[in-house]
Amino acid sequence: MELNIIGGGLAGCEAAWQAAEQGIHVNLFEMRPIQSTGAHRTGKLAELVCSNSLGSNLPNRPSGLLKDELRRLSSLLIRCADASSLPAGGALAVDREVFSDHVEKNIESHPKIQVIRKEVTDIPEGPAILATGPLTSSRLSESLIAFTSETFLYFFDAIAPIIEKESIDMTIAFRANRYGRGESEVGDYINCPMDKTVYDAFRLALIKAKRIKLSQLDKDVDQGVDTGLDNFFQGCQPIEVIAGRGEKSLAFGPLRPVGLTHPGTNQRSYAVVQLRQDNLIGDSYNMVGFQTNLTFSEQKRVFRMIPGLEGAVFVRYGQMHRNTFLAAPKLLSNNLSFKQRPDLFVAGQLAGIEGYAGNIASGLFAGLNAARLIKKKPQMVFPETTMVGALINYITHADMKMFQPMKAIFGLLPKPKDENRRSKSDRYAYYVNRAHQDLENYLSENEYLS
Repeated sequence: MELNIIGGGLAGCEAAWQAAEQGIHVNLFEMRPIQSTGAHRTGKLAELVCSNSLGSNLPNRPSGLLKDELRRLSSLLIRCADASSLPAGGALAVDREVFSDHVEKNIESHPKIQVIRKEVTDIPEGPAILATGPLTSSRLSESLIAFTSETFLYFFDAIAPIIEKESIDMTIAFRANRYGRGESEVGDYINCPMDKTVYDAFRLALIKAKRIKLSQLDKDVDQGVDTGLDNFFQGCQPIEVIAGRGEKSLAFGPLRPVGLTHPGTNQRSYAVVQLRQDNLIGDSYNMVGFQTNLTFSEQKRVFRMIPGLEGAVFVRYGQMHRNTFLAAPKLLSNNLSFKQRPDLFVAGQLAGIEGYAGNIASGLFAGLNAARLIKKKPQMVFPETTMVGALINYITHADMKMFQPMKAIFGLLPKPKDENRRSKSDRYAYYVNRAHQDLENYLSENEYLS
């Protein structure tokens, strides 16, 4: 029996690999490059649309714990990310082109996977995984609405600009990692310092700058839903929206200067704009935390107010797009299959997972369970004390009144009984150690990968 997977993004590729490794023949459908989206730039599998960072790689951080679990679970995409990594302090950042090439090479060369470049407009019959992501095509979206009898939830997501390195004035900007983390002595990040006067002028310019009307971004799927300005994902807010929330909203947010001192003066600035290497060559840097909905001309004008970026040359301007996701707590079981159709699974952002590593985790989980369904083996449900298990548990059991796409955070994990008597570092260490132990116990008890 075959498994059809719709969508060749992070979740779809990981799902295809996991199922194929279980001996299942997989048809992986990807509509690009025949039909593109408003955010993708290439037709490659596993293209990273937004940031090139998969989040913290530190073992005592939620994202770091999740990636460690994925490494233990033999994730293809995390292996590809490690192989295409760039200097980024304590984060796992990748050359997005090299990363996609690694994934595509592995997927296309697997004897059990057939990549089919074709748009799927109807929900397939038989075992299948929907991993079409936040930019699900209009025709497939209509089929999903008819199938679920539910309207989609959605939020607006944004991507940050990328700047040519040579256009950054390094007589003003300086290299450093926050708190000195990372292996590089000179620092992996380029930092643009601001004093209070410059900061205040920049924040005011952000607030007053012209923005693209959100209604223009909503042409692909018109479902009669209010496209109000407040419907942003909390973890990916446009920089201009954050700026409007208070005088120090940026200085305590994406422009926070803590842990950064100028190597020449040993002084800390009032605010700092960070730029992170975006490709292996190192000639392009993205603006960390600068997701935006400003018009291109306004981005050029306002972002050149940042010290060191007065002559910035933009490789890519920031932009926004609509993200679509299902009412997962209503529709999905704890193995990521539809309650009304157990052989149809969902993975990635369509299921309400946020963050690259989280999407990979959901693809791994759905791929394993779809394969086990075909092989008539019991479904896997990872312990809620693991980050993978906690993420899946959240999206399938959350209160719909508060439901929003979720990324890896320690707040999803069960708290220790003596939480109030523990320091934050001790509490994090407890979460990590418990997760590792519980995952090992679960895998040894449940015929994992047998």
